[in-house]
Amino acid sequence: MSEFDLIRNYFTWPASREDVTLGVGDDGALLRVPPGQELVVCVDTLAAGVHFPDETPADALGHKALAVNLSDLAAMGAEPAWATLALTLPAADEDWVGAFSEGFRSLAEEYGVALVGGDTTRGPLSITVQVMGFVPRGHALRRDGARPGDGIYVTGTLGDAALGLRHWTQRTTDGPHVHALLARLMRPVPQVAAGLALRGLAGAAIDLSDGLLADLGHVLDASGTGAAINLAQLPLSDAFRAVSGDAPDWSLPLSGGDDYELLFTLAPDMEARAREVLPVPFTRIGTIEASPGIRVTDGEGQPFSPSRSGYRHFN
Repeated sequence: MSEFDLIRNYFTWPASREDVTLGVGDDGALLRVPPGQELVVCVDTLAAGVHFPDETPADALGHKALAVNLSDLAAMGAEPAWATLALTLPAADEDWVGAFSEGFRSLAEEYGVALVGGDTTRGPLSITVQVMGFVPRGHALRRDGARPGDGIYVTGTLGDAALGLRHWTQRTTDGPHVHALLARLMRPVPQVAAGLALRGLAGAAIDLSDGLLADLGHVLDASGTGAAINLAQLPLSDAFRAVSGDAPDWSLPLSGGDDYELLFTLAPDMEARAREVLPVPFTRIGTIEASPGIRVTDGEGQPFSPSRSGYRHFN
Protein backbone atom coordinates (compact mmCIF):
# COMPACT_ATOMS: atom_id res chain seq x y z
CA MET A 1 0.00 0.00 0.00
CA SER A 2 1.45 3.34 -1.06
CA GLU A 3 1.45 6.52 1.02
CA PHE A 4 -1.32 7.97 -1.15
CA ASP A 5 -3.42 4.80 -0.93
CA LEU A 6 -3.08 4.93 2.87
CA ILE A 7 -4.24 8.56 2.97
CA ARG A 8 -7.10 7.97 0.55
CA ASN A 9 -8.33 4.76 2.20
CA TYR A 10 -8.04 5.68 5.87
CA PHE A 11 -7.73 9.44 6.34
CA THR A 12 -9.96 11.03 3.72
CA TRP A 13 -13.58 11.53 4.61
CA PRO A 14 -16.10 14.23 3.67
CA ALA A 15 -15.63 17.47 5.58
CA SER A 16 -18.52 17.94 8.00
CA ARG A 17 -17.85 21.65 8.56
CA GLU A 18 -18.84 24.55 6.30
CA ASP A 19 -15.69 26.46 7.31
CA VAL A 20 -13.53 23.93 5.40
CA THR A 21 -13.14 25.19 1.85
CA LEU A 22 -10.51 22.59 0.94
CA GLY A 23 -9.36 19.72 3.12
CA VAL A 24 -7.27 16.57 2.65
CA GLY A 25 -5.80 15.99 -0.81
CA ASP A 26 -3.99 19.19 -1.82
CA ASP A 27 -0.77 20.92 -0.79
CA GLY A 28 -2.62 22.77 1.95
CA ALA A 29 -6.03 23.23 3.50
CA LEU A 30 -8.23 26.29 2.95
CA LEU A 31 -10.09 27.22 6.15
CA ARG A 32 -12.28 30.12 7.27
CA VAL A 33 -12.07 31.66 10.77
CA PRO A 34 -15.44 33.13 11.83
CA PRO A 35 -15.60 36.89 12.40
CA GLY A 36 -14.92 37.99 15.98
CA GLN A 37 -13.09 34.75 16.85
CA GLU A 38 -9.44 34.11 17.66
CA LEU A 39 -7.76 30.98 16.33
CA VAL A 40 -6.26 28.68 18.99
CA VAL A 41 -3.60 26.25 17.70
CA CYS A 42 -2.16 23.31 19.69
CA VAL A 43 0.17 20.46 18.70
CA ASP A 44 1.36 17.31 20.49
CA THR A 45 3.53 14.37 19.51
CA LEU A 46 3.14 10.85 20.88
CA ALA A 47 6.24 8.66 20.52
CA ALA A 48 6.26 4.90 21.04
CA GLY A 49 7.91 3.89 24.31
CA VAL A 50 7.77 7.45 25.64
CA HIS A 51 4.11 8.46 25.63
CA PHE A 52 2.52 5.03 25.35
CA PRO A 53 3.49 1.36 25.81
CA ASP A 54 4.41 -0.42 22.60
CA GLU A 55 1.49 -2.84 23.00
CA THR A 56 -1.16 -0.11 23.12
CA PRO A 57 -4.08 -1.03 20.81
CA ALA A 58 -4.17 0.99 17.60
CA ASP A 59 -7.75 2.24 18.08
CA ALA A 60 -6.86 3.52 21.56
CA LEU A 61 -3.83 5.33 20.09
CA GLY A 62 -6.00 6.99 17.47
CA HIS A 63 -8.37 8.16 20.19
CA LYS A 64 -5.62 9.36 22.54
CA ALA A 65 -3.61 11.18 19.86
CA LEU A 66 -6.57 13.45 19.22
CA ALA A 67 -7.86 13.54 22.81
CA VAL A 68 -4.67 14.99 24.30
CA ASN A 69 -4.81 17.85 21.82
CA LEU A 70 -8.50 18.50 22.43
CA SER A 71 -7.58 18.71 26.11
CA ASP A 72 -5.24 21.62 25.29
CA LEU A 73 -8.07 23.39 23.47
CA ALA A 74 -10.30 22.79 26.50
CA ALA A 75 -7.70 24.47 28.73
CA MET A 76 -7.87 27.54 26.49
CA GLY A 77 -11.67 27.62 26.51
CA ALA A 78 -11.71 26.97 22.76
CA GLU A 79 -14.27 25.20 20.61
CA PRO A 80 -12.59 22.50 18.46
CA ALA A 81 -12.74 22.87 14.69
CA TRP A 82 -9.92 21.32 12.63
CA ALA A 83 -7.04 18.86 12.93
CA THR A 84 -3.99 17.77 10.97
CA LEU A 85 -2.19 14.46 11.44
CA ALA A 86 1.44 13.52 10.78
CA LEU A 87 1.87 9.76 11.10
CA THR A 88 5.22 7.96 11.00
CA LEU A 89 4.86 4.19 10.65
CA PRO A 90 7.35 1.30 10.67
CA ALA A 91 5.22 -0.40 8.00
CA ALA A 92 1.90 0.09 6.23
CA ASP A 93 -0.02 -2.50 8.26
CA GLU A 94 -3.58 -2.09 7.01
CA ASP A 95 -5.20 -3.68 10.06
CA TRP A 96 -3.28 -1.37 12.39
CA VAL A 97 -3.91 1.74 10.29
CA GLY A 98 -7.61 0.90 9.93
CA ALA A 99 -8.04 0.55 13.69
CA PHE A 100 -6.05 3.74 14.37
CA SER A 101 -8.15 5.63 11.83
CA GLU A 102 -11.38 4.41 13.42
CA GLY A 103 -10.31 5.52 16.90
CA PHE A 104 -9.26 8.94 15.60
CA ARG A 105 -12.32 9.46 13.42
CA SER A 106 -14.80 8.40 16.10
CA LEU A 107 -13.52 11.02 18.54
CA ALA A 108 -13.25 13.65 15.80
CA GLU A 109 -16.90 13.17 14.90
CA GLU A 110 -17.92 13.33 18.57
CA TYR A 111 -16.33 16.77 18.94
CA GLY A 112 -17.14 18.14 15.47
CA VAL A 113 -13.51 18.11 14.30
CA ALA A 114 -12.62 17.96 10.60
CA LEU A 115 -9.33 16.31 9.58
CA VAL A 116 -8.00 18.76 6.98
CA GLY A 117 -4.47 17.59 6.19
CA GLY A 118 -1.25 16.00 7.36
CA ASP A 119 1.56 13.72 6.28
CA THR A 120 2.59 10.07 6.37
CA THR A 121 6.13 8.70 6.32
CA ARG A 122 8.10 5.56 7.21
CA GLY A 123 10.10 5.27 10.42
CA PRO A 124 9.74 4.55 14.15
CA LEU A 125 6.14 4.91 15.28
CA SER A 126 5.35 8.55 16.04
CA ILE A 127 2.07 10.46 15.92
CA THR A 128 1.82 14.24 15.71
CA VAL A 129 -1.57 15.93 15.81
CA GLN A 130 -2.27 19.63 15.46
CA VAL A 131 -5.70 20.93 16.41
CA MET A 132 -7.26 24.33 15.84
CA GLY A 133 -10.28 25.89 17.47
CA PHE A 134 -12.07 29.16 18.10
CA VAL A 135 -12.56 31.39 21.10
CA PRO A 136 -14.30 34.79 21.13
CA ARG A 137 -11.74 37.57 20.92
CA GLY A 138 -10.35 38.37 24.37
CA HIS A 139 -12.06 35.44 26.14
CA ALA A 140 -9.39 32.71 25.99
CA LEU A 141 -8.44 30.98 29.24
CA ARG A 142 -4.76 31.48 30.03
CA ARG A 143 -2.18 30.45 32.61
CA ASP A 144 -1.29 33.94 33.84
CA GLY A 145 -4.45 35.01 35.65
CA ALA A 146 -4.15 33.28 39.06
CA ARG A 147 -4.31 35.73 41.98
CA PRO A 148 -3.65 35.30 45.74
CA GLY A 149 -6.81 34.16 47.48
CA ASP A 150 -8.18 32.31 44.44
CA GLY A 151 -9.28 28.72 44.96
CA ILE A 152 -7.52 25.97 43.00
CA TYR A 153 -9.85 23.37 41.45
CA VAL A 154 -9.63 20.25 39.31
CA THR A 155 -12.26 18.43 37.30
CA GLY A 156 -12.77 14.70 37.72
CA THR A 157 -10.28 12.55 39.60
CA LEU A 158 -6.49 12.31 39.69
CA GLY A 159 -3.96 9.47 39.45
CA ASP A 160 -6.07 6.89 37.61
CA ALA A 161 -4.00 6.81 34.42
CA ALA A 162 -0.70 6.66 36.30
CA LEU A 163 -1.89 3.76 38.45
CA GLY A 164 -3.28 2.05 35.35
CA LEU A 165 0.09 2.40 33.62
CA ARG A 166 1.82 0.87 36.63
CA HIS A 167 -0.41 -2.20 36.43
CA TRP A 168 -0.02 -2.39 32.65
CA THR A 169 3.78 -2.44 32.89
CA GLN A 170 3.64 -4.99 35.72
CA ARG A 171 1.24 -7.18 33.70
CA THR A 172 -1.28 -7.15 36.58
CA THR A 173 -4.35 -6.10 34.63
CA ASP A 174 -7.08 -8.38 35.96
CA GLY A 175 -10.22 -7.08 37.64
CA PRO A 176 -12.84 -4.38 36.89
CA HIS A 177 -11.08 -1.68 38.93
CA VAL A 178 -7.82 -2.06 37.04
CA HIS A 179 -9.77 -2.10 33.76
CA ALA A 180 -11.34 1.23 34.75
CA LEU A 181 -7.88 2.67 35.42
CA LEU A 182 -6.60 1.44 32.06
CA ALA A 183 -9.54 3.07 30.31
CA ARG A 184 -8.47 6.40 31.83
CA LEU A 185 -4.94 5.80 30.51
CA MET A 186 -5.82 4.73 26.99
CA ARG A 187 -9.00 6.69 26.28
CA PRO A 188 -8.87 10.02 28.12
CA VAL A 189 -11.92 12.25 27.90
CA PRO A 190 -11.03 15.84 26.96
CA GLN A 191 -12.96 18.30 29.15
CA VAL A 192 -14.02 20.56 26.28
CA ALA A 193 -17.46 21.40 27.67
CA ALA A 194 -15.94 22.37 31.02
CA GLY A 195 -13.43 24.63 29.30
CA LEU A 196 -16.18 26.41 27.39
CA ALA A 197 -18.19 26.86 30.59
CA LEU A 198 -15.19 28.38 32.39
CA ARG A 199 -14.82 31.28 29.95
CA GLY A 200 -15.41 34.48 31.88
CA LEU A 201 -15.17 32.65 35.23
CA ALA A 202 -11.70 31.13 35.64
CA GLY A 203 -8.72 33.31 36.38
CA ALA A 204 -6.28 30.74 34.98
CA ALA A 205 -6.48 27.24 33.54
CA ILE A 206 -4.29 24.40 32.29
CA ASP A 207 -4.84 20.77 31.38
CA LEU A 208 -3.21 18.09 33.52
CA SER A 209 -0.88 16.11 31.28
CA ASP A 210 2.49 16.00 33.09
CA GLY A 211 1.16 15.76 36.65
CA LEU A 212 -0.65 18.07 39.05
CA LEU A 213 2.45 19.62 40.62
CA ALA A 214 4.24 20.19 37.32
CA ASP A 215 1.25 21.71 35.57
CA LEU A 216 0.20 23.82 38.55
CA GLY A 217 3.79 25.04 38.57
CA HIS A 218 3.32 26.38 35.03
CA VAL A 219 0.31 28.40 36.20
CA LEU A 220 2.21 29.75 39.19
CA ASP A 221 5.23 30.71 37.08
CA ALA A 222 3.04 32.52 34.55
CA SER A 223 1.04 34.27 37.27
CA GLY A 224 3.92 35.10 39.62
CA THR A 225 2.24 33.36 42.56
CA GLY A 226 2.50 30.30 44.80
CA ALA A 227 0.04 27.73 46.11
CA ALA A 228 -0.99 25.60 49.07
CA ILE A 229 -2.36 22.10 48.34
CA ASN A 230 -3.99 19.65 50.79
CA LEU A 231 -3.62 15.93 50.07
CA ALA A 232 -6.89 15.18 51.84
CA GLN A 233 -8.75 17.24 49.24
CA LEU A 234 -7.36 15.50 46.15
CA PRO A 235 -10.23 13.72 44.34
CA LEU A 236 -9.57 9.99 43.96
CA SER A 237 -11.82 7.60 42.06
CA ASP A 238 -13.43 4.53 43.58
CA ALA A 239 -11.23 2.39 41.31
CA PHE A 240 -8.08 4.15 42.50
CA ARG A 241 -9.03 3.68 46.16
CA ALA A 242 -9.99 0.04 45.65
CA VAL A 243 -6.70 -0.82 43.95
CA SER A 244 -4.51 1.30 46.25
CA GLY A 245 -6.00 0.14 49.54
CA ASP A 246 -5.43 2.06 52.77
CA ALA A 247 -2.02 3.47 51.80
CA PRO A 248 -2.26 5.24 48.43
CA ASP A 249 0.91 6.27 46.67
CA TRP A 250 0.46 10.05 46.65
CA SER A 251 3.05 10.47 43.90
CA LEU A 252 0.43 9.19 41.44
CA PRO A 253 -2.25 11.91 41.84
CA LEU A 254 0.41 14.56 42.50
CA SER A 255 2.91 13.74 39.77
CA GLY A 256 1.77 10.76 37.70
CA GLY A 257 0.45 12.59 34.65
CA ASP A 258 -1.90 11.57 31.83
CA ASP A 259 -5.02 12.70 33.74
CA TYR A 260 -6.18 15.19 31.06
CA GLU A 261 -8.46 16.88 33.54
CA LEU A 262 -8.59 20.67 33.87
CA LEU A 263 -6.94 22.60 36.67
CA PHE A 264 -8.31 26.11 37.10
CA THR A 265 -8.51 28.97 39.57
CA LEU A 266 -11.58 30.88 40.69
CA ALA A 267 -11.94 34.07 42.66
CA PRO A 268 -14.02 33.50 45.83
CA ASP A 269 -17.13 35.10 44.34
CA MET A 270 -17.01 32.88 41.22
CA GLU A 271 -17.34 29.40 42.76
CA ALA A 272 -21.12 29.43 43.15
CA ARG A 273 -21.60 30.39 39.51
CA ALA A 274 -19.14 27.71 38.40
CA ARG A 275 -21.11 25.12 40.37
CA GLU A 276 -24.18 26.12 38.36
CA VAL A 277 -22.69 25.96 34.87
CA LEU A 278 -19.91 23.35 34.75
CA PRO A 279 -21.18 20.08 33.28
CA VAL A 280 -18.75 17.87 35.24
CA PRO A 281 -17.86 17.45 38.94
CA PHE A 282 -14.93 19.51 40.22
CA THR A 283 -13.12 19.78 43.53
CA ARG A 284 -11.27 22.51 45.38
CA ILE A 285 -7.79 21.26 46.26
CA GLY A 286 -6.03 24.37 47.51
CA THR A 287 -5.48 28.12 47.42
CA ILE A 288 -3.31 30.51 45.42
CA GLU A 289 -0.85 32.37 47.65
CA ALA A 290 1.47 35.33 47.15
CA SER A 291 4.63 33.50 48.25
CA PRO A 292 6.27 31.51 45.40
CA GLY A 293 6.39 27.71 45.43
CA ILE A 294 3.95 24.91 46.17
CA ARG A 295 3.33 23.90 49.78
CA VAL A 296 1.69 20.47 50.23
CA THR A 297 0.18 19.34 53.52
CA ASP A 298 -1.34 16.03 54.56
CA GLY A 299 -4.73 15.43 56.16
CA GLU A 300 -3.33 16.42 59.56
CA GLY A 301 -2.01 19.72 58.28
CA GLN A 302 1.61 18.53 58.38
CA PRO A 303 4.04 19.39 55.57
CA PHE A 304 4.33 16.69 52.91
CA SER A 305 7.37 16.39 50.63
CA PRO A 306 6.49 14.85 47.23
CA SER A 307 9.02 12.38 45.87
CA ARG A 308 8.84 13.97 42.41
CA SER A 309 7.14 16.90 40.74
CA GLY A 310 5.99 15.44 37.43
CA TYR A 311 7.12 14.23 34.01
CA ARG A 312 9.93 16.11 32.25
CA HIS A 313 11.43 15.32 28.85
CA PHE A 314 15.26 15.34 28.78
CA ASN A 315 15.62 15.24 32.60
